[in-house]
Amino acid sequence: MKSFSNQLFLFFMLITVSIFAVLGIILGQLFPFFLKNYFIKNDIPFNEESLHHINSQYFLALFILIVLAVVLISFGAYRLIRNMIEPLENITNTANELTKGNYRARAYAMGPATIVELRSSVNNLARTLQEIEKTREVEEERLKTLIENMGSALIMIGREGNVSIVNRRFLEGFELSFDEVRGKNFLTLGLPKEVEKFIDHVFLTESPYRKQIEVEVQQEIFYKQVYGAPVVGEHGRWLGVVIVLHDISELIRLEQIRKDFVANVSHELRTPITSIKGFSETLLDGAFKDEKMLLSFLDIIYQESNRLQMLINDLLELSKIEQHGFSVNIAPTSLQDVLIRAVELTSPRLDEKNMEFKVDIARDVTVMGDANRLIQIFTNLITNSITYSPEDKTITLRIKQNEDYGIVEVEDQGMGIEKNEIARIFERFYRVDKARSRNSGGTGLGLAIVKHLVEAHHGKIQVDSEVGKGTCMKVMIPLKKK
Repeated sequence: MKSFSNQLFLFFMLITVSIFAVLGIILGQLFPFFLKNYFIKNDIPFNEESLHHINSQYFLALFILIVLAVVLISFGAYRLIRNMIEPLENITNTANELTKGNYRARAYAMGPATIVELRSSVNNLARTLQEIEKTREVEEERLKTLIENMGSALIMIGREGNVSIVNRRFLEGFELSFDEVRGKNFLTLGLPKEVEKFIDHVFLTESPYRKQIEVEVQQEIFYKQVYGAPVVGEHGRWLGVVIVLHDISELIRLEQIRKDFVANVSHELRTPITSIKGFSETLLDGAFKDEKMLLSFLDIIYQESNRLQMLINDLLELSKIEQHGFSVNIAPTSLQDVLIRAVELTSPRLDEKNMEFKVDIARDVTVMGDANRLIQIFTNLITNSITYSPEDKTITLRIKQNEDYGIVEVEDQGMGIEKNEIARIFERFYRVDKARSRNSGGTGLGLAIVKHLVEAHHGKIQVDSEVGKGTCMKVMIPLKKK
């Protein structure tokens, strides 16, 4: 706009100077003729020299008048042009600010009615855009709050397969960060295969789809009710798909517990009850008269009753831990002290199999935990390692830490666990080696109790295992904050 005003001013001045120059030349040519006629008519003597002198004086005066006129006209033209251009510049600058998203910009141009009307129109447009922007921000904030706080995981994927929207529940469920997901193709996120297949299906069919799937995250199985649908914009334009994953693992788990509880408990109780009943009947039938047989049968009945008592105690303990509102007494706790106590409790069992402990503790780590419950956790894990390891082997105990957790590793040289079974070992009554596990004297509930206690500490438990080489149980408990 400024260059246009400059060009307009130069053009106006050029026209003005040209007009004055033409008028000056014409008058310069006619002035001597009229002057000569004037002298002749009035009988005034003159000569060429005086005529030339008067002519020079005329041109000088004419030049001064032209310069003065050009200056005055220039000043007037400049003021006139600025008064016309400045309002337009102000309105143009306001329009530019609006295009940049600054809807608070306003035009203050003054001038003719047309300029005022244009200014009012631009200001009305700015106010309308500002109101629309405020409404959009409110709606966007509401939508963001709704998406972030909804109970289900949500992800929206554009037509090119790149993630456009994802909520916190989805990121937490698959242990991802926003920077890892934003703008990335969903196939590069490392999602479980079942989830990728579901998304592919919605992409290919471009129609709503619902399915219950089973996914494994960090060696733990989750059940998801997944719903997917295409996102269609204005004029039927296909924008991508939206996927909602509702975690129904707890419902499936409770349903499975209801189904399996009676069968599992009756199965676990059958052996000791059958043994106690059978040997009692034998004794009642007269076997009690043989002292040696009597003592043998009573010893078996005693062992089976102990096994029955252990099973009932573990069931009661697990039921207590799973109750709503169960909590542990959190306090700063030394992992080294906890591990020493667990070793003392399991040493007799270790000596029976001629095994030994290997301890790798660079320094003690203080965590926020319940000392008694932590001793229960590590005693159970060490007992499992001893039970499922051959004689003359080594149980390795390590204490480490990272930025958030104190870490205890219990590593054995036992039978190991198949990868497809690792995710299930924390289920009630689940046994990797059914025959051997039942003869070990365990109830099948120890690892279920361990997992619940670790979660009550807001910790994690991971399992690394290789068949024939051994298993490493890694327990992570939150550190004491400085």
